Amino acid sequence: MRLSLRFIIPLLIALALAAYATVPLIDRQMLSWFSRDLDARATLLAHSAEDPVLALVNSGDNAGIETYFGRLTNDERLFAIGLCPPGAVMPLATSDMPPQVDCALARRRVDLPGQLVHSGHGLLHVAVRAIPAPAGASMPLILVHDMTFAERRSEDTKRYMLVFFVALGAVIALITVAIAQMSWRGWVTGLRALLRGEGLFRPSGGIVVPELAPIARDVRRLVRDLESHYRPRDEDQLTWTSTTLRSILRGDMQGNNVIVVSNREPYMHIHRDDRIEVLRPASGLVTALEPVMRACSGTWIAHGSGDADRETVDAQDHVPVPPEDPAYRIRRIWLSADEEAGYYSGFANEGLWPLCHIAHVRPIFRARDFDYYRAVNQRFADAVVDEAQRDDPIVLVQDYHFALLPRMVREKLPRATIITFWHIPWPNPEAFAICPWRDELLDGMLGSSILGFHTQIHCNNFLDTVDRTLEARVDRESFAVTRNGQRTEVHRYPISIEWPPEALAGQPDIPTTRATVRRRLNLPADHKIGIGIDRLDYTKGILERFSAVERLLQLEPQWVGRFTFVQIAAPTRGMIDDYRDYAARVKTLADRINASFSNARHPPIALLSEHHDTRAVYEYFRASDLCFVSSLHDGMNLVAKEFIAARDDEQGVLILSQFAGASRELPEALVVNPYDADQCAAALHLALTMPLDEQRARMRLMRALVRDFNVYRWAGRMLMDAAMMRQRNRLFRFRVPEEAA
Repeated sequence: MRLSLRFIIPLLIALALAAYATVPLIDRQMLSWFSRDLDARATLLAHSAEDPVLALVNSGDNAGIETYFGRLTNDERLFAIGLCPPGAVMPLATSDMPPQVDCALARRRVDLPGQLVHSGHGLLHVAVRAIPAPAGASMPLILVHDMTFAERRSEDTKRYMLVFFVALGAVIALITVAIAQMSWRGWVTGLRALLRGEGLFRPSGGIVVPELAPIARDVRRLVRDLESHYRPRDEDQLTWTSTTLRSILRGDMQGNNVIVVSNREPYMHIHRDDRIEVLRPASGLVTALEPVMRACSGTWIAHGSGDADRETVDAQDHVPVPPEDPAYRIRRIWLSADEEAGYYSGFANEGLWPLCHIAHVRPIFRARDFDYYRAVNQRFADAVVDEAQRDDPIVLVQDYHFALLPRMVREKLPRATIITFWHIPWPNPEAFAICPWRDELLDGMLGSSILGFHTQIHCNNFLDTVDRTLEARVDRESFAVTRNGQRTEVHRYPISIEWPPEALAGQPDIPTTRATVRRRLNLPADHKIGIGIDRLDYTKGILERFSAVERLLQLEPQWVGRFTFVQIAAPTRGMIDDYRDYAARVKTLADRINASFSNARHPPIALLSEHHDTRAVYEYFRASDLCFVSSLHDGMNLVAKEFIAARDDEQGVLILSQFAGASRELPEALVVNPYDADQCAAALHLALTMPLDEQRARMRLMRALVRDFNVYRWAGRMLMDAAMMRQRNRLFRFRVPEEAA
């Protein structure tokens, strides 16, 4: 072995020196070859352009020269082109001509080999060729070629050479060690080891020879790097986690300057007794986005609505979150009572919310509300510009509160990647047409790079609406809208939750949780429980749900006193008449149904009209026999997916409205029409009597889908699509713009 080391160590040193000397030499030689090719190409281009350019110069049409040069730069290698007429100081050139190239430099470099210059774009090749001038002299024609392809090929060459030398050293070292092991001192031991499957390598793949371990580690690391760089990414083959999402962001998106814009903040500070507490509001949007921000870092811009929010921010209105382990920061925007009433309660929730939901509530539109809506959108857009650390941030705009914001940001940051996700349904064109400001809303949304909806139906409705309302080109094959030369892609991105859910960590086992919840509700241990988790919103179908419970007890009286439906109904938007009236109607109906079965040992409905944090919600999920989601119209509804994620015992039954977007993904649930009380009652009875084997089979399929199609995949797909769009924009930056529709 010592003899082997005496040979291997000098060999590796020699290979390292050879690599150190050879790689730069090959790199310079390749660069020289590329430069010569581009010199020849520049001469050919100059000859081809000579007559058209001379004709335009003779006519004095400088604008025509620039237009002609713009067409020439559609070539993927030709980066910029310019002309120095007699007496000119700066060339007539395309917009990307490097600033250090002027006419004085061009006249000195006429017909000389091309010069390499560095710019913000990368390495460029500048060649100058003479063409005839009107007075019989000559004019320098400047041709600038993109050399970044040479840099990329140079990097590839360096990697391949490094792999070659490392592999060569490893092979020689392995041969040397093998010969040493098979020598007269160890050949018998080596032969026996080989017969047992050992020898140079352990069965698990680990190298026995310690001298080779560092080489093996380097080779494995290099192979992994090469695979990650050159292997095409297939999202179906990825395991979507926070780490996967962070890797995509820092790789494909070239940085982590992520800005989220939403009305609701993920953490709010409130006064409670003599202290300040941190509260996580109940919101499907927060449930989906908060894990993404923890994975990506960045800034979340939101309305500061907590009564202690101002006391917890710094001078720039920032606060780091989560409090226990900060991973990103919130930028809080302060709204006056009039602004909140007009922008949020008025236009957003009395106008857009009922407009987009088929819940038979009439939208209310007021000009004053829309003025506040526009002004608040502008304030949030200005905050995005302030928080941007570069000129091409990734801006994730959330929901119907900010339909105007994408266009406002686009005007200030034209290179930004703006992904707008519309969390609620999009109506058909006839329904949307009643909005007085439909044109302005659509134009604002089309400031986005990518516009996402939950379902394909909503995407189709949006394209139909644009097609009937605006002057724009709608491409239904690629699902894109082009307006004023800017392209917006419209895609389906079904939202989901994090997996595994953070709220599931540390939860007691199912039997313990069932016993705890039943004691809390004063119910016996064998009592059946159904659960509903909603805001007190008229789109959630709580009244229809209670009617189904009443109908169940009428049709199947054996469940009277043996089944209780627990409804956790968080108060919301209490300043709006429709919501106050709805909350009162929900309570009245619950009281009436309980009174109808007053002889039952336990009430049919337990209405808990208060906020519950995420851990408490998961506790009720785990303690229940069924979950009933009866939305009258919903974009997705994450309650269904949270119930599935909570049931690690693979038990429980999900009853799901056909009008919730989740029903398209979860056919294993009992899908019902919430307006049909008899059908819903039958589904409740089926859920309460379903065998455990069938429950397990259904739940396993649904858990697999929620696990694989989690919130990181939702965000990752949008970011991967945005990364592809960025790459295309770089490649075609100099093409002739598409005609505005």
